[in-house]
Amino acid sequence: MTDAGDAELGEELVRLASADNFRDVAGPDTAYVAADGTPLRRGVAYRSNELQLSDADATTIAGLGVTDIYDLRTAHEVEEHPDVEVAGATWHHLEVGGIPMLELEHLSTREAADEVMRSVYRSFVESPEARAAFAQLLRHVAEERAGATLFHCAAGKDRTGWGAALLLHVAGVADEVVLEDYLLTNTFSSATREKYLGLVREHLGADKVEVYEVAMLVSEGFLQEALDAVAASYGDLAGYLRDGLGLEEETLARLRARLRA
Repeated sequence: MTDAGDAELGEELVRLASADNFRDVAGPDTAYVAADGTPLRRGVAYRSNELQLSDADATTIAGLGVTDIYDLRTAHEVEEHPDVEVAGATWHHLEVGGIPMLELEHLSTREAADEVMRSVYRSFVESPEARAAFAQLLRHVAEERAGATLFHCAAGKDRTGWGAALLLHVAGVADEVVLEDYLLTNTFSSATREKYLGLVREHLGADKVEVYEVAMLVSEGFLQEALDAVAASYGDLAGYLRDGLGLEEETLARLRARLRA
């Protein structure tokens, strides 16, 4: 198949009607290239929002060879919106705290919502439970296995975004590309975001739209908040992976090898 054909196939696969933020961690179309010129391997890890899937989309994901699904949502989120089963895939639960939606209801400014979001991103680094969950996810992807891994949270943007950023960093992708990939959520999830903001306007009032919009977007500042927390506690991402997540160099080497073509 030609390179153009590969790109067309990749685009077809990521644009799922019932999971609009589903995409290959290696790149939504053609594979990203690491800073040393090595392309990433597609089909190793996929990221998504919650799997409220149509039958057709569940079949599409099964066809990608996904053997393990890692759900990063809280137990309450899972209970409220359980994933649709994907044939051939084993479901795993790794609980990571997300946006405190009840807290948002009592906020009145974008600035207050922004600080809530920043606290969420700091928790990915500072919370022992979050570190344990991300460590388990990365260890799994590092395993030598034939199947692909799919991981997700609710919107597929914060918890999932941090996990994807870590994988791309380990693969050697440049920081600016990691950021660009992280920000793609704002494009991929635009229709879903507008739908929910319409519900906010209808049920909570127009003055709440700006507050909730902050929580439904990703921003460079949010990702930087997590990176600043990494710097404060571990010096850099290498220290966070080693000391924060407890990943040995052998594990990171296996992970790097799996992610790179």
